[in-house]
Amino acid sequence: MSLWFTQVVVRCSLRSCIYSVKYCSSTVAGKNSCSSKQQLSHIYGTRQIHSWRATSFKNPVRFYSLDASLEPEKVVSPSVEGSLVLDEIQHPTDQRQGRSIFFKLLQQCSSPSDVLDLSQKYAATPRQISNCLTYMWSSIKKMSDEQRRCEVQLMFEHSAFEQLLGNAMTNVGSMQNEDLAYSLLAMVNLGVPQRSRVVQLYLRACQEKLNGFDEKSLSILASCLENMESTPNAVALKQGLRSAVEALLPRIKNIVALQTVMRLLGKDMPLDLKRKLERKAFSMTEQFTVPNTHHMISTMAKMGFYSKPLLDFCSQRITENLHGVPFNRLLKVLLSCRELRYRDLTLLTGISDYIASTIDIWSQKEVVLFLSMFENLAFCPASLMAAFAQRVIANPDTLTLKDLLCVLKVYSSLNYCLQLDREQFLQSLSKTLDFYLHSMSSSQLLKACYCLCLLGHFPFAPLEKLLQGATNLEVLRREAATYVKKQEQMFQTLHLCLHLDQPVLPKPLSVPATMLGEGTSIVSSVNPSLSQLLRNFLADQADVVLQEMVTVENVYFIDAVISKAVAKQTLSEETQLQRMAVLCPAPSAFCFGTSQPRGPLAVKLRHLKLLGYIPITITEQVLKSEEKATQLLTQEIFPERTIST
Repeated sequence: MSLWFTQVVVRCSLRSCIYSVKYCSSTVAGKNSCSSKQQLSHIYGTRQIHSWRATSFKNPVRFYSLDASLEPEKVVSPSVEGSLVLDEIQHPTDQRQGRSIFFKLLQQCSSPSDVLDLSQKYAATPRQISNCLTYMWSSIKKMSDEQRRCEVQLMFEHSAFEQLLGNAMTNVGSMQNEDLAYSLLAMVNLGVPQRSRVVQLYLRACQEKLNGFDEKSLSILASCLENMESTPNAVALKQGLRSAVEALLPRIKNIVALQTVMRLLGKDMPLDLKRKLERKAFSMTEQFTVPNTHHMISTMAKMGFYSKPLLDFCSQRITENLHGVPFNRLLKVLLSCRELRYRDLTLLTGISDYIASTIDIWSQKEVVLFLSMFENLAFCPASLMAAFAQRVIANPDTLTLKDLLCVLKVYSSLNYCLQLDREQFLQSLSKTLDFYLHSMSSSQLLKACYCLCLLGHFPFAPLEKLLQGATNLEVLRREAATYVKKQEQMFQTLHLCLHLDQPVLPKPLSVPATMLGEGTSIVSSVNPSLSQLLRNFLADQADVVLQEMVTVENVYFIDAVISKAVAKQTLSEETQLQRMAVLCPAPSAFCFGTSQPRGPLAVKLRHLKLLGYIPITITEQVLKSEEKATQLLTQEIFPERTIST
């Protein structure tokens, strides 16, 4: 064991020495070369030399893989990333042997510095220049952050880097289209300034040769342009690429290349071109792999194009192949669905059930993010919410403050009923809330109390701190200038919950009148279809009174109130009036695909019942069918007629 340890230490020491020598030699070479600065000036322009190096050291080049981050960062297309391989095709036979030696040595390089050292030993051909640049980028991507910072610094200080870029400028006219596209992509990803002469020269060369680009070269170029600055040459090339794609479209055979180009053209492309791309993609659905379906949905989101046939096809394929799909891909599908405002009940249910059945393999953060995405889509993932509730009950201490606030929002917004485990789950959340009570901001505390009140749960400690802490209320008043209406609505709900639900608390609590605002303003009119339906339905009913546009408790708006005399059970009883509150909520007030009311509507219905009303909800979908709406009203207002028939 000691011998092995000694060998490891010696090996690491040697590696450090070699690394230091490389750095020193490259630095000395940069200082002593009288032509280095002139060469930099020729390649980048005199104004950019110092700014480029300074920026490069402060902001290391960033490299991303498709699933590297949840943030909306710039991602290199998987098609290009997967195809960055060294090849020797299309070389004359008599030159292959010498080039084979170069490529074998290049494949042995483990860093950009190794590549640059190798490039100094050979009179590089255009293909070798392109492969050097590409291999430098590929090798940096595989490194850790610390290694990456060191290697980027070494690369920028290496005199051979300027020489390589100079050779790239000299040979730009001799390059094949694919080499040209790969070289431009590599330079941009390595951090060469996009307004430098070398990059602008390559942009102009691509413009001149654009008509000769095949689908692979166009795909590489599209990946590069997707994240480039809007310089005149880049803008002109994007416009030219749009025309080239339209002309090449019938000959494109690779779905990944098509998706890459679709992403580049983006939201501002003409609608007729979007339709052509849609038809082309749909004609290639037999080639779609499961990753292709994931990428197609995100591609349509990038284009801002809603194609129901394509989305439905991709949704079906994804639902049938959920097993083993990683977290980032599933989350990206849900994000894209939200951006496109596309919801497929089978897809959402399938993803929810899959995560619920494999909940042990997902981290707390991942499950919370899934729940948040489902809530954004107004979809209630019942199986997942039940499974996650059991995890919270078993280990409530694992929730961070951010997790807690998100969970409270999701469960209250979707109005999910846990039935037997409800109280235990809410008590677990309250316990965790008490733990974070002293580290929460006033706005966070208000949101947490509001969500718990929607769920019909009233923990005393948070409510007392919110309502009787003068400091908290003062802070909220100062913050109210930015979102005063939202705060007033939350305080109004808190006030009504304390007033109507009448929770048992150690001492009475009330919301200060200064935080309640002026109440809900009455809308201008009731839904005309609903008003006409009610008038026709009750036209021949003498013992029924219809009153439209009613506001209750200065907060809740009711479309119509129907008052009906209830028959006496005995002679001694007084005649009673039965009040029915007819509501026509927007579709967004319900969980997608169900008649389950979401949080705000659910608490409104609960409070109307406490005020003595019988709530009747008529959705806009039901209202479209007069027969269904009439049948519903008959069942709710005159149940005896339904029984008799």
